[in-house]
Amino acid sequence: MKHEDVAAVLAKPISEELLGSSIPARLAYVGLDGDPRVIPIAFHWDGARIVVCTLPKSAKVRALESNPRVSLTIDTEGCHPPRVLLIRGAASTELVDGVPEEYVAASRKLVPPEQFEEWSAGVHALYDQMVRVTITPDWAKLLDFETTIPQSVEDIIRARQ
Repeated sequence: MKHEDVAAVLAKPISEELLGSSIPARLAYVGLDGDPRVIPIAFHWDGARIVVCTLPKSAKVRALESNPRVSLTIDTEGCHPPRVLLIRGAASTELVDGVPEEYVAASRKLVPPEQFEEWSAGVHALYDQMVRVTITPDWAKLLDFETTIPQSVEDIIRARQ
């Protein structure tokens, strides 16, 4: 998919809604042992890239430094029709002092407002360093099951017409 197509998919209203939601992303990557991993993770969308943050000794940091290819899914829960944003891209890692602002922004979507100040103070007191993982999308597809559907379903419909 061309870069312009990725930007167009990510700029769709439903994509923007999912990227701004409190739904955790499901981040998939390949572990150092060669086996796939999928983890739910808070994320921050900066308008061009997805940023997740983790601890320096996290297994995913070493895995991403070895193989930066990732995929992400952000999808609705408990609604019909489902809305699913699929993203593939390359991850870069950067060790930063303190708590990255993107970690705080991502967490703000998940931590209840009345608990946020206490949560933030605890996190800033706990973490001396974190790793900022920046994912640059190079492929994206939105499935809203109204205007877009999986390719395999499109193929069946086309074959029956």
